[in-house]
Amino acid sequence: MRVCGLMSGTSLDGLDIAIVDFSFVDKQLQYELKQFMTIPYSKELTTQLLQLMNPTVTIQEVSSMNMYLGELYAQLIKAALENFSMDYNSIDLISTHGQTIWHEPIIEYDGLFARSNTLQIGDISVLAEYSGIPVIGDFRTRDMAAGGQGAPLVPFADQLLFQAEEVGRVLVNIGGIANITVLPSKNAEQDVLAYDTGPGNMIIDAFVSLYTNGEQPYDENGNFAKEGTVHQEWLKILMNNDYFSLPVPKSTGRELFGKTYAEHLWLEGDQFGISALDKIATITMFTAYSIAREIQKYIQTHHLKEVFISGGGVHNATLLAYFKEFLPGDIVVKPSDALGINSDAKEAFVFALLGYL
Repeated sequence: MRVCGLMSGTSLDGLDIAIVDFSFVDKQLQYELKQFMTIPYSKELTTQLLQLMNPTVTIQEVSSMNMYLGELYAQLIKAALENFSMDYNSIDLISTHGQTIWHEPIIEYDGLFARSNTLQIGDISVLAEYSGIPVIGDFRTRDMAAGGQGAPLVPFADQLLFQAEEVGRVLVNIGGIANITVLPSKNAEQDVLAYDTGPGNMIIDAFVSLYTNGEQPYDENGNFAKEGTVHQEWLKILMNNDYFSLPVPKSTGRELFGKTYAEHLWLEGDQFGISALDKIATITMFTAYSIAREIQKYIQTHHLKEVFISGGGVHNATLLAYFKEFLPGDIVVKPSDALGINSDAKEAFVFALLGYL
């Protein structure tokens, strides 16, 4: 079966499209990533999607964007297949994550109608109608219905495909939000653990946008952070965020670490008299340390020897350098490409896999 996997994450930078061939041979899953690309969103669309994450937005705007994205996804799939010179009729299935605009796994108020909830838009019926291809979606809502938190979902594939025989591994995805999958070796007694560690690129991106007046949406290669100096006192304050003390499993999103929080932190940095570049350096260290500190908890118990990183954060050299500072030298840190999965394509690939299964 040839599956088109779609992923649009909390970074809101575009639609990831992965074309993957799947089969079972002797009860073993076989797969080949045939093509992958990211089609950037227009600045207008990114701005509008950000606005939809404001609780004061109208239901009409959310409902209309839900239908529009289904139509847009169909258009972008066709454009991608033309770019790949791939036969459109060779696609058997579309598997879509949709666009998360609200994620509330833990309800902090009592009420008759209060439930854990998550909302992804990009209507699957519209996508099916415009594409003419069967579509599978609503993964996060189904996970919540089954008692999960709706995120992260990638760990299913991490265990299925990448659990090692003899050593413990951690697979890290650094998108807008960062998450980890802690994989003990196959013969170990420990359970697999997976959860969102906190911010990934989200606050870094917001800081760079503020610094450049919107001219640059992210810190390319971590160049801005590299020019700054980490403010240690402020870093300690940042690490006191209540999210880090919540029990696992846990998940989060823009509701906690989004634009409002980033703008608050930017002004907080001003109160400390921190320069713009030092702010970017410190917030980059904040992401690195918040991920590494979680991994540190399992080094001994899960006999960790390898860490594999995917997502946009893999391209931020300063972030990765900071991250490695907090891990023992005998732990190998590599991009997920070393496992045979393109580090940028991994999430779109995983949703293709979930759709296939």
